[in-house]
Amino acid sequence: MRHRIRAARWTEREVVAAVIADAVHPSPLAAWLVPDEAQRAHVLAAVAEMWVEHAMFYGEVHLVDDLSAASVCFRRYGPLPPPTDYANRLAALAGPRADRFTALHDLLATAQPSEAHHHLACLVVRPPFQRTGRGQALMADLRNRLDHIDVPCWTATLPIGQRLLARNGYEPDQAITLADGLTLHPMRRSAHRSSSTTTAVAHASCQNPQVQRRQ
Repeated sequence: MRHRIRAARWTEREVVAAVIADAVHPSPLAAWLVPDEAQRAHVLAAVAEMWVEHAMFYGEVHLVDDLSAASVCFRRYGPLPPPTDYANRLAALAGPRADRFTALHDLLATAQPSEAHHHLACLVVRPPFQRTGRGQALMADLRNRLDHIDVPCWTATLPIGQRLLARNGYEPDQAITLADGLTLHPMRRSAHRSSSTTTAVAHASCQNPQVQRRQ
């Protein structure tokens, strides 16, 4: 089955945020950010929507056409402002856990490269659709776009995401420890000038699921 990727529309901000919250909810990171399980899904989706909105101004947001998976990137070619009224909005959305979101943001900002780069803020697949090729389809689509503009890409992932990123040319950097043994793994993909071979392989991996190693 071919997984079609498209740019998310402005009116789909809440949809993308729900995909992110659904995918992240079972993770140790989500439990650390919002220990209250009854509030976790709501808070994750609300904070995610703020960042999805920001990415639509300063980056790009893509969806699998059946709304089962999404990627969110920022074009960090220079300093970026935070979301509008960030501190107040975060406090209203996250309540007493706003400090944990702030700590995560600050750690990631410190770890990010100083050179111009694409920042893959998240690539997520809803739990029922994982290991169906959707994550790989999003990665192939991103790789193809990045190779046309010849810029590196940086991200930070939980351990579960390392294999997919490594398959797509990302190399690990020094791990980031948040708290209680929770670790994020920065990974970087160098710039690659587009070639007919690279484009053909990326296209084939989207067209033919047998070519993919499934995510």
